[in-house]
Amino acid sequence: MITYMFSIAAVAILLVMAMTLFRAAIGPNTYDRILAVNVFGTLAVILIAVLGFLKGRPEFLDLALVYALINFIGTIAVAKYIRFNDMGIGTGRDEGGDI
Repeated sequence: MITYMFSIAAVAILLVMAMTLFRAAIGPNTYDRILAVNVFGTLAVILIAVLGFLKGRPEFLDLALVYALINFIGTIAVAKYIRFNDMGIGTGRDEGGDI
């Protein structure tokens, strides 16, 4: 019975992931698209955890955690790049122009 419920949950997650991709494609601005991709990554983490339960492979939770960290760092990096057009890599000079 519990396997049946998790199977339904996996299908529901896939449906919401499809809707999120649609939102990422038609987002009115860049920040909505970034948010949609972040939500897609979060749903992927949940789907990995559910599939790990269905397959009886608890090590999938480790993969889900790593993917969650990569998703978070990637979202922050893309948002920073969109906001500042710079990833913070210095030119070797300080603000006064000295090396």
